[in-house]
Amino acid sequence: MNFSGADAVVFGVADMAAAQRFLEDWGLSPVTIEVDRLVFETQDGGQVIVRPQHAPELPPAIEPGNTLREVVWGAPDQAALEAGLARLRAHGVAVEERDGLPRARDPNGLGLAFRVSRRRPVSVTPTPANAPGNPGRIDRRSPVHAKASPIKLGHIVLFGADFAAMSAFWRDAMGFVVSDQYPGHGLFLRCQMRGEHHNVFILNRPGKPGVNHVAFTLTDVHEVIGGGIAMAQKGWKTEIGPGRHPISSAYFWYFHNPLGPPLEYYADDDYCTEAWQPGEFTRKPELFAEWAIAGGIDGTTRRQVVATDNSGRGHV
Repeated sequence: MNFSGADAVVFGVADMAAAQRFLEDWGLSPVTIEVDRLVFETQDGGQVIVRPQHAPELPPAIEPGNTLREVVWGAPDQAALEAGLARLRAHGVAVEERDGLPRARDPNGLGLAFRVSRRRPVSVTPTPANAPGNPGRIDRRSPVHAKASPIKLGHIVLFGADFAAMSAFWRDAMGFVVSDQYPGHGLFLRCQMRGEHHNVFILNRPGKPGVNHVAFTLTDVHEVIGGGIAMAQKGWKTEIGPGRHPISSAYFWYFHNPLGPPLEYYADDDYCTEAWQPGEFTRKPELFAEWAIAGGIDGTTRRQVVATDNSGRGHV
């Protein structure tokens, strides 16, 4: 357990201008804006780096088109970084120095790089909830967010071409901890024993590697809704959401985008410690989402996109 989280994600894309517009709308802070290189940051300094898809410096793509090309994993300090690299080598993983960072690939072929984390500690306060006999929010209203401001790179979800090899790599060579699983079909893993529910999720897709999505942490469900509506107002299309995952407990909203795989806003996922008991679940739609809006929410009406109101009560 030598790595503390994703420090950066690197994408290769066909349309740099569209990628820039999306990341600005997504709520990230611009650091570098160049014709052939974009760098944006989350609140804690996690980076989203975008390059033209044929840039020679990029690792090979594991799927056609725009996609994630590399994940930079951060370690808490130099000693943890060196221990993590030693662990990879002990499991037969080829690690080489290139462009100033040690680099490797997972069994899918996805590029991985490693460094002492550059992320900054961030503390946010979610909106307290009220319950009968236990009010947490007194004499103030819940907020309505006009946009989102992603706090950190939360997790990456990968399709495993060889599920057994991918599971062994991330669990044994990378040293991640199993939080929950769909036996033979999906594995939720976290970097540290104490931490958010998962930093990597592997889904079994034999013979076809790929990236399912990349997720960004928000403060609470109010920001997920406000951020999602803001994206809809700017014309970005929902993949699915808003909704809630029963495994991890998180509220979510996924968007199509010019980076390739969907990006997710999410909040309020489970926090796990040594006492967490991993569960085994059947892979089925109702365990992906306890509930979800397939068409998203219209940015103008703030109602479900595909719904019509036949009740006469104005609920949709």
